[in-house]
Amino acid sequence: MKHNYPFRIILAVLTCALPVALSAAAPPGIGEKAPDFALKTLDERTTRLSDLLSTNNVVLVVLRGWPGYQCPLCTAQVQDYISSASSFTKSKVRVMMVYPGPADLKAHGEEFLKSKQWPKDFVYLLDPDFMMVNAYGLRWNAPGETSYPSTFVIDRKGVVKFAKISQGHGDRSKALDVLEELKRIPAD
Repeated sequence: MKHNYPFRIILAVLTCALPVALSAAAPPGIGEKAPDFALKTLDERTTRLSDLLSTNNVVLVVLRGWPGYQCPLCTAQVQDYISSASSFTKSKVRVMMVYPGPADLKAHGEEFLKSKQWPKDFVYLLDPDFMMVNAYGLRWNAPGETSYPSTFVIDRKGVVKFAKISQGHGDRSKALDVLEELKRIPAD
């Protein structure tokens, strides 16, 4: 009796790997439900997207995080949103900023925020294990990278109303553009 073990091994590997490859997360598109997630703030408070959506629309900004230095484009984008904080408050929206990266993330996050006046309606979250970034299909696996800079507007029902994913360092969503998108969401 002839045994065909290499073929069986290859078949077993493909049987296990194919469903994982097919189920790899893709970024949520407009009209799709945004995946829920829970991450911690710098002061170790857990914040869940669904909790914020229970009372407000959410603008979710995913930064590049800490690839070895502070990204000047992330800094400029954050400052742009901070300067428009009162407009976000008037729009009754919460802004969540996710800062992904490796183990020293808390110290890097504190350094990043040190010179910024953080608005009370903004939530700054850490994603050290890329849990949220992977769930949203935003992991940028190039050397020295963490995630694709991205912005999502999510309504209170958890539906994505706006999505912009930058495939490079620049081309970030401006606060004024996002505020215009928010005007298109009907009031509850």
